[in-house]
Amino acid sequence: MFLSITTTGTPERPATDLGYLLHKHPGKAQAFSTSYGRAHVLYPEAGPERCTAALLLEVDAVALVRKGKSKGRGGAPDAALAQYVNDRPYAASSLLAVALSGVFSSAMRGVCNARPERAAQPLPLRVEVPALPARGGAGLVRQLFEPLGWTVTVEPVALDAQFPEWGDSRYVRLELESGTLTLAQALRHLYVLLPVLDDAKHYWVSEDEVDKLLRAGEGWLSEHPEQKLITSRYLSRRWSLTRQAMERLELVRLAEADDSEVEEIDNAVEAETEEEARPTPLAVQRRDAIITALQASGAARVLDLGCGQGQLVQALLKDPRFTEIVGVDVSVRALTIASRRLKLDRMGERQASRVKLVQGSLAYTDKRLKGYDAAVLSEVIEHLDLPRLPALEYSVFGAARPRTVLVTTPNVEYNVRWESLPAGHVRHGDHRFEWTREEFRAWAAAVAERHGYEVEFVPVGPDDPEVGPPTQMAVFTVRKEKEAKAA
Repeated sequence: MFLSITTTGTPERPATDLGYLLHKHPGKAQAFSTSYGRAHVLYPEAGPERCTAALLLEVDAVALVRKGKSKGRGGAPDAALAQYVNDRPYAASSLLAVALSGVFSSAMRGVCNARPERAAQPLPLRVEVPALPARGGAGLVRQLFEPLGWTVTVEPVALDAQFPEWGDSRYVRLELESGTLTLAQALRHLYVLLPVLDDAKHYWVSEDEVDKLLRAGEGWLSEHPEQKLITSRYLSRRWSLTRQAMERLELVRLAEADDSEVEEIDNAVEAETEEEARPTPLAVQRRDAIITALQASGAARVLDLGCGQGQLVQALLKDPRFTEIVGVDVSVRALTIASRRLKLDRMGERQASRVKLVQGSLAYTDKRLKGYDAAVLSEVIEHLDLPRLPALEYSVFGAARPRTVLVTTPNVEYNVRWESLPAGHVRHGDHRFEWTREEFRAWAAAVAERHGYEVEFVPVGPDDPEVGPPTQMAVFTVRKEKEAKAA
C-alpha cells in the first residue's frame, strides 16, 4: 500500500521544507509500528527544486484478522480464506488513512514549529496513489476531489491487461495536483476520502467516528456538493451516525454565518441612516440589551449558546459580576477564532478561570449545560430549520433549564426600513425564517407554557411605532412555584 506526496521549490523556499512540514527528515528512512503492520516513510528524491515523501504501509494480514476476531468480527466460516487473501496489503483503504493520521499527525493539524509560515501557505502539491479502490469509478473520484481544488488524473486499472474485453476493475491509479492547498488540507482530504472511495473500513465504526469526520472535514465538508455520500460512506452507512453527522454539519454551516456576519450587515444598514450622526450599531445595541437583562436577573454563571466568534463572551468578561461564562458552538473553527479574539493563551489565570469555550450541538441534550443561572440564544434560532426548533427547545428549556433564558431574533416587519434590503428578502442568506412580532410572541409563549417559564418581551434598537424594533428579545424566567418545587 503506497502513497507519495511531491512538492517543488526555489532556492529561497526549498522543496525539502516538506521534511519540516511532515516532521520526517529527508535524509533517512523511518519506520513506525501500527496495529496492523508497519509504516515506512522515505524520500525517493529530496532536493531544493523537487522533493517527494512516500508512505509505504506493510499490512500484516494475520494481525488484521486477529484484531477483527478480538473485537467479535471473525466472520462466517466460509469467509475464512477471504480474511487472509484480499486487497488490503496492496490497495489504499482506511488502513492507509489511519496510517496517515498516525504518522503525519502534526502535519495534518498544520503544526510546524520550525517552519510555521510554510505550514500556513499553499504549496504546489502532487499526490500519487498507484492502487485505489473506487466504488463508483473514475467519475466519482473526480466528483469528490475536484470541488476541493484538485486537478484530478484518474486511470482505471484493467482486470487483466491481456484480456481487455474483461473490462476495468474497481481499482484506479490516482494523481492529484494543486497549488492552492496547504499540506494539512491535503492530508485531511486524503484521510476522509480514501476510505470513502473504498466504501469500507477495517474497524468498527462507533460514535467517535462522527467527531473524527468533523475534525478532518472542518472548512470543506459542510460545503461539499457530495457531503451526504461522503458522510454516509465514511460512517459505513450507519444511518443513525450519518443523520447525526449531517445535522452537525448543517449547524457548522449555519454557525460559520455567525454573529460576525450578522454584525457586518447590521453595521452596513445602520450606516445608511443619518451617517453624520453615527448611530450605535445594532449589534452593539443588542449586546448591551442582553447584558442589561442578565444584570437585572442577578445571573453570575452564564451560557452563551451559539457563541460564534465570541463577541458577547468578550463583552461579558468585562463585568466582574459574571463569574463564569461558557461559550458553546458547534463550529470548531468559530471557537478557534473566539479563542484568539479573547487571547485565552495570554489571559491571566484568574481571568481565564472565568471563561470556557466548548464544542457542542444545541440539537442534543448536554449535561455540561445544566446548573447555570442564565443562557443566551442571540441571533441563533433563525438559522435553524423550523422542524429542528423543538430539539433546541428541549435541550435548552427542558434539559439544561437555566433560571433565565434570553432569546433575540430579527423582526421581519422592520425589514421595510432597510433601504438596501430588497423586498421579500431576509437580512441574511442563511436565515431559514424571520418572524413577525406576533409569530415570535406566540412561539415564546408556547415554549414558556410547556416548560414552566414566564416570558416578557423587550425591544432592541429603535422601536418604530408602525413596524416595531429591528430586533426582538424574549426574556424567559422560571416561574416562582416551579423554582420552589425544584428546590
